[in-house]
Amino acid sequence: MTGTDKEQPENLLYVKTLGGFSLSWNGRQIAIGPKGRDSQFVRLLEAVIHNREEGVLRSQMEEILFEDREIDDIAHGMRTIIYNARKRLEKEGLPKANYIENRENRYFWSEEIPVQEDAWEFEALYKEAEDEKDPDVRLRLYLEACQLYTGEFLPHQTRMIWVAQEERKYSSIYEACVQNAATLLRMNKNYHQLEMLGQQASRLQPLSEWEALTMEALIALGRDEEARRLYETTESYYMDELGFRPTFSSVELLERLGNSLEHQHALLDEIQMALSGASEDMPGGYMCSYPVFRGVYRMIERMAERGGQSIYLMLCTIVDKKGVPMRESATLDRLSTKLGDAICHSVRRSDAVCRYGKGQYLTLLINTTREDCTIVQKRINYHFLAGTQRAGVEYFINSVILTPEGTVF
Repeated sequence: MTGTDKEQPENLLYVKTLGGFSLSWNGRQIAIGPKGRDSQFVRLLEAVIHNREEGVLRSQMEEILFEDREIDDIAHGMRTIIYNARKRLEKEGLPKANYIENRENRYFWSEEIPVQEDAWEFEALYKEAEDEKDPDVRLRLYLEACQLYTGEFLPHQTRMIWVAQEERKYSSIYEACVQNAATLLRMNKNYHQLEMLGQQASRLQPLSEWEALTMEALIALGRDEEARRLYETTESYYMDELGFRPTFSSVELLERLGNSLEHQHALLDEIQMALSGASEDMPGGYMCSYPVFRGVYRMIERMAERGGQSIYLMLCTIVDKKGVPMRESATLDRLSTKLGDAICHSVRRSDAVCRYGKGQYLTLLINTTREDCTIVQKRINYHFLAGTQRAGVEYFINSVILTPEGTVF
């Protein structure tokens, strides 16, 4: 149950600052208007209510309300904003009071109007959990704090220095809550709860690699295919958004998965059918995720040592007209997909392909020669460059095993 779901006491101003900003008095939300996110009314209340203990310095409040604008009479402007805020709060049903008090060159929220704020509750739960000795109570408090955290602190005001500082603090607290709760859930072997915790954290802090918790839970629960699919989905998402794979230890998790799985007894034909999969009917190279590619590479490396096979690892990188690797551009995602298709259509079914970085692919060319590698490059160029005027492909090739002379291509 989150703070917004709780039954709110009467004559209390409930303030939501995590994941957005809203005000409620006696359970009724106060309207701040469609453009309220950037209004001086909202910025005034956000600052003075959240900092209600230590107050807000007059100079800081001027910066919050007026930013870089030139104001002829700032003192008059401040009084006007505070006066209008008071009339507006009265209109919304709050009891008449001097809501914003000016004491010793600081602005304070009046103690006449009690406040309950989700960010303050969240931090208080975390501190209570840190001081608690009973592990079961600690876990409950950490999980309650995680439920209360519904997103960034005042996400629409992060350009404000004070908001950015508070956001870093609350984000760090949330990370600590998740990590500490995960440790206790592992101790209790409560992997269902760990799965939900990982899913929630991934949603609230995307691109923070919380998917590792969900994968760990799925592996512990024996849901191996879900774990593999989650890794592949996560890898693709990180590649699209950041240009590189997640750095968490999912590869190691997947390897541990393979070592710990206990399948039900089955006939060999059934096992072989499950191992093969429908993708084997697809023409061209075998497109796979990086963990699978790494496993294939290590197996091929061992086979090559004994059989003397000629195997090459090829790195393909999209470059611009000047031969410089392309980074962020509007067309890089489209070109990356096109390069992957070009590679798969240019290599054999026995060759493995994986996306390595944004605009980069790795390919294992098996039972081939250095001359054949050049032919493969020409095929890739033919498929990739068709209709493409402003990009090309840069190739690097290494032999998987040492040559008789002891050098690597």
